Amino acid sequence: MKSFLEETQNWLRHRVRQLIWKRWKKVSTRYNQLKRLGIDHDNALKTAASRKGYWRISRSEVLHRSITNKRLIQWGLKDLILLYERK
Repeated sequence: MKSFLEETQNWLRHRVRQLIWKRWKKVSTRYNQLKRLGIDHDNALKTAASRKGYWRISRSEVLHRSITNKRLIQWGLKDLILLYERK
């Protein structure tokens, strides 16, 4: 059960990152949000102006550094493994 929850949680985080990226529609919005989340100018500009798809970008290292697992939990995403271990 624990390995199933880990796989599900990883997929869920990936999907949430994709939805956040999709929500930031304009290049300028993407750039500003990445800068606000601590990404340097060059990487923020390269990622924001990328023409790769939402799903592919959501796996990028830059997005993982800016939208960390800890940040997702702060924003309200539940940690499935902790909930499972409490039961």
